[in-house]
Amino acid sequence: MKTDVEIRNDVLDELAWQPAIDETEIGVTVEKGVVTLTGTVDSYAKKIAAEKAAKSVKGVRAVAEDIEVKYGTEYKKSDKEIAKAAADALKWNYSVPDDKVQIKVDNGWIYLSGEVKWEYQKDAAKSAVENLLGVRGVSNSITLKQSIEPYQVKEKIKKALERSAEIEAQNINVIVDGHKVKLRGKVHSWTEKEEVRRAAYLAPGVYEVDNELEVTY
Repeated sequence: MKTDVEIRNDVLDELAWQPAIDETEIGVTVEKGVVTLTGTVDSYAKKIAAEKAAKSVKGVRAVAEDIEVKYGTEYKKSDKEIAKAAADALKWNYSVPDDKVQIKVDNGWIYLSGEVKWEYQKDAAKSAVENLLGVRGVSNSITLKQSIEPYQVKEKIKKALERSAEIEAQNINVIVDGHKVKLRGKVHSWTEKEEVRRAAYLAPGVYEVDNELEVTY
């Protein structure tokens, strides 16, 4: 099992390895496998990239992200300009249903709301706007709603987990309550935890996934 010092060094190396990140802008502390990222970057995309890089490191149990986004005056955009760019980005993204997502922009933060059928549509909406110039953060409050009722949800999820080469399904307990799924058990990486969550969301009728999987090494 890695020590906190070893995890910190690996996170720093991973940040330095990523071409989109300037590792000198980001501070890293680790306590009991929980990584805290601090610092200031000049784009929201760099903030997301740093968080993703930290989560990919073996031994990381969780990531607390406290990175601030500050644009220079030459790149600063008004909320009106960001809102228009965000609306265009959603319109051009074929994965986002037309007229299903609402946008609000306040001090550079984009707030997404509305209702879609699938998790990938919700994720696509966030991905479409988070790299826009001037964006300081994205709050994704889009909800899921399908006309069908959940049918054999637990069996479908278990089979999906068993098909995946990246997941050890025998260590995962799937609990279904109506449209809500709770995941419990142990996985070996943050990536595996996210893969299990995605697999659960693909089951028809699932609106919410409570991912309580523990990352162990």
